[in-house]
Amino acid sequence: MKYDLIVVGAGPGGYVAAIKAAQLGMKVALVENDRVGGTCLNKGCIPTKTLLHSAETVREIKNASENGIKVSNLQINMEELYAKKNKVVDNLVQGIEGLVKANKIELIFGKAQVIKAGVIKIDETTYETKKIMIATGSTPTIPPIPGIDLPGVLTSNELLTEPNDYKKMTIIGGGVIGVEFAMIFNELGCEVTIIETAATLLPNFDNEISKKLALVLKKQGIKVVTKAVVTTIFRDQYLTCTYTTKGKENTVEADAILIATGRKSNFEGVFAPELNVKIENQSIWVDDYFETSIKGIYAIGDVASRGIQLAHLASAQGVNAVLAMNQLPVEYDLNVVPSCVYTTPEIASVGITETRAKDQNSSVIVGKYNMAGNGKTMIAGASLGFIKVIADAQSKKIIGAQLMCDRATDMISEFTTAIVNGLTINEVTAIIHPHPTYNEGIGEAYENLQGLGIHTIPKK
Repeated sequence: MKYDLIVVGAGPGGYVAAIKAAQLGMKVALVENDRVGGTCLNKGCIPTKTLLHSAETVREIKNASENGIKVSNLQINMEELYAKKNKVVDNLVQGIEGLVKANKIELIFGKAQVIKAGVIKIDETTYETKKIMIATGSTPTIPPIPGIDLPGVLTSNELLTEPNDYKKMTIIGGGVIGVEFAMIFNELGCEVTIIETAATLLPNFDNEISKKLALVLKKQGIKVVTKAVVTTIFRDQYLTCTYTTKGKENTVEADAILIATGRKSNFEGVFAPELNVKIENQSIWVDDYFETSIKGIYAIGDVASRGIQLAHLASAQGVNAVLAMNQLPVEYDLNVVPSCVYTTPEIASVGITETRAKDQNSSVIVGKYNMAGNGKTMIAGASLGFIKVIADAQSKKIIGAQLMCDRATDMISEFTTAIVNGLTINEVTAIIHPHPTYNEGIGEAYENLQGLGIHTIPKK
């Protein structure tokens, strides 16, 4: 069978690329070895955020007395929590399958291997195609720690599969995955310890965010250990982590240990052994248009060497790659990518941070608004949070933003729009933000770039 494009992997990069290609008139096949939606939908973003929503509901119930509502006899049913998660995932999987069918894309379930440019084998059937796109995503990275293969040592994949009733959990890794799961299980009644190698949690984020998040977690009863290295895992009565920090050896016991030390590109077995594809930093090398070292074969998303591992970036890359292979202008600016963390409060970032600007000796202006003075924030009972916006001192263009507050993940796109379009301080301060909203905090941060925030006490 002959196609214009065969996409291997039906995650957020692959299925979006397949639909865009079909919209452009290409005959497309989409290959998946598991379920459509990939890790993001089935074992990552969506199930995690569903459990986070349940955890937030528990938090709101516990704090309901602050709003004049008294609730007694709170009960948490992990089976029902996971059933809700599965229902959300199943509905979204069915929705994607419906989109694929409606766009006349052939969905093929099986294990694919690229034989050569233009030829791909799916299980025992060989297909011919003008173009091939690899979008097979990533898998959890497993560090070489003695005892890491013991029962009860899990990745996010296993943790999200079956309901559990853990009383103690140790999380190795204080990145996005680690802190989100820490908040989920802590709120559901589990004693949690995070062990992070770097000096701060979320080491790739703004320093102020990292430090304040650590304070939030500790206030909630989560133990945070940084500058620490796990040396061994063993089982006695409990699973026990041995780790060193500040030159001292320590141990922590748990019912389960979550490995949250990042993810690596997943392309094992995707290419025939004799196919010499260039690899860079343990990922598939691609050029600016996502074509690999073999003409006619493309790679996008977590499996490729360009960009960070984010579902929305994979989708954007897939669209740009399909447009490029059809000699059309690309759609997305891949240099400006927002990142989100679904903790409480939420965290979001885009563009340059204040710390990085200083490291680069860039001259910048910083506008910051404390969300404790925001009406919606007060109504919600939150007290900790801020919005920080960065502008270039010479051009006055917006070049970065960092948010730590309620609804941060929903608001970050306004800053992304400003950066992509090269908007200046004067242009963004012309925007009226409705009241009362969380969003009006953005307007205050913009005004504070000029030291003119109406609801900010002037510095003496």
